[in-house]
Amino acid sequence: MKTFETLPFECETGNYHTFRPISCVAWLYQKIEDSFFLVVGTKTCGYFLQNALGVTIFAEPRYAMAELEEGDISAQLNDQEELKRICLQIKRDRNPSVIIWIGTCTTEIIKMDLEGIAPKLEDELGVPIVVARANGLDYAFTQGEDTVLAAMTHRCPEYNASGQGQKQYNKSVDGSGTAPLETERSTLEKRESRNPILVLFGSLPSTVASQLNLESKRQSIIVAGWLPSQRYTELPPLGEGVYVCGVNPFLSRTATTLMRRRKCQLIGAPFPIGPDGTRAWIEKICSAFGVEPQGLQDRENQIWKSLIDYTRILTGKSIFFMGDNLLEISIARFLIRCGMIVYEIGIPYMDKRYQAAELSFLHNTCEKMGIPMPRVVEKPDNYNQIQRMHEPEPDLAITGMAHANPLEARGIDTKWSVEFTFAQIHGFTNARDVLELVTRPLRRNNDLGTMGWNNLSKQTLTN
Repeated sequence: MKTFETLPFECETGNYHTFRPISCVAWLYQKIEDSFFLVVGTKTCGYFLQNALGVTIFAEPRYAMAELEEGDISAQLNDQEELKRICLQIKRDRNPSVIIWIGTCTTEIIKMDLEGIAPKLEDELGVPIVVARANGLDYAFTQGEDTVLAAMTHRCPEYNASGQGQKQYNKSVDGSGTAPLETERSTLEKRESRNPILVLFGSLPSTVASQLNLESKRQSIIVAGWLPSQRYTELPPLGEGVYVCGVNPFLSRTATTLMRRRKCQLIGAPFPIGPDGTRAWIEKICSAFGVEPQGLQDRENQIWKSLIDYTRILTGKSIFFMGDNLLEISIARFLIRCGMIVYEIGIPYMDKRYQAAELSFLHNTCEKMGIPMPRVVEKPDNYNQIQRMHEPEPDLAITGMAHANPLEARGIDTKWSVEFTFAQIHGFTNARDVLELVTRPLRRNNDLGTMGWNNLSKQTLTN
């Protein structure tokens, strides 16, 4: 069997046409309910946050800008005093359980010592301050979450295999902020005394996290906690004897930190996107805990039957991934299983160790469907990609917003890749949402075709 080292990889030196990683604030401030995010940057960062996050000023969001001025950049002002003034105001107005500083490109360039200032202010204010440098030097905007979670791993309590001092995460098994039932608590305590515990990492909406918790519980495996948890005060314990498993492919830095710094055992698994990926993800977890999976194949078949209306539309259609959010491999694998032809998978960055199980699963899926392995291009050059689209003429292109309109003008239907980042796409029940996004432009064209609009648009392009 082929390993990921022998798969057809290419690497180009294209520019990074992507969102800024500070956009992770958009979903993380909603996930960690008792947090406050402070982005330290310039006016440009502030403009981006206002536009990208929908200008939610009137909703009084739990994030703000610490705007750097000329005095800060020229070292004429005392950074510690300025940040202290802002954090005092945040504590007085919001009283968060944690303040998360998000460093930007400018803080890197002027060598602002955020890591040195944070511990001093933390002692003075009595509020934990976590520093995460989500700057534009990353390959994709989703890596901003990776940076924040990697910083938060150091704040998780130490796991004690004897079961002592574990009350913190017993407060909430599913990260919902509610205490578990007595039966769940007793089951968890019994497992603690005999077996390692499971912690999942990756920011998902509470409803999706609860669904994955339930799927694990059906296999008699209780999820001890999530990173990030819904409240900072309920971070899960980490250390030797803790198994960790990721739910997103862009969390390689967090996975490395969990293994090297906190001595956790990483479960390498495909990611729970699509019914096939969710089944494989749960099977890997069961294998790590020595549990025989029960009813997973029937569960997957049931979901595939419910998706038949979508797979009929997708079968035989072709798709091209330009690369934007690091979800490309997992989504492409799912769509190949749905009967689509994938010409190319562009991806801004590929950690082959962290995505080894997903890459192997992609290869197995291609063999099962009887199609060749698609080309995987890391750091793709967008100009070359557009040239490569001419001959195959894909039915659909998954692309960033910057290239959507030019491709539409060339007659290629597009879907914004950022929509998959904010949609609920994980687990068995959310597979429908993935296919809803993918089929929407195809269904729209079919509807327009019945009205005669397609011929009119082609004549307009020709003229």
